[in-house]
Amino acid sequence: MQTLKIRDVMTPQVELIDSHAVLVEAARKMRDHDIGALPVEKNDKMIGMITDRDVAIRAVAESKDPLTETVENSMTGGIEYCFDDQPIGEISEMMSAKQLRRLPVVDRDKKLVGIVSLGDLSQKASSSEAAEVLEHISEPQ
Repeated sequence: MQTLKIRDVMTPQVELIDSHAVLVEAARKMRDHDIGALPVEKNDKMIGMITDRDVAIRAVAESKDPLTETVENSMTGGIEYCFDDQPIGEISEMMSAKQLRRLPVVDRDKKLVGIVSLGDLSQKASSSEAAEVLEHISEPQ
């Protein structure tokens, strides 16, 4: 039996947002594409991720103006990623250990080619792998 790779379960279409975009643009993009996170790029490089939670907690709760506050000021930096040719089990373990709900996927040239989420794993990976990831992600830190 052939081992499934992340490319076999990832979502290939990825919406990005520029680091200089304002939060209202990020929120609208998330709404329009029914997603909860956007990789953030600056000078053609991924520098972080902005989530709907980042917008709520780091911006709205701090009374920052979403019409002027940039994505870069509210994003989570130091982005984790995986390669498209890595085995699902390996990435499931990584997501569990680091309590990640989604992970950008790059090719070996580090070009963004997709995103893998807990939902992707639960729908397309084995049920035991998905259950294990969910269990570890849901644990309090």
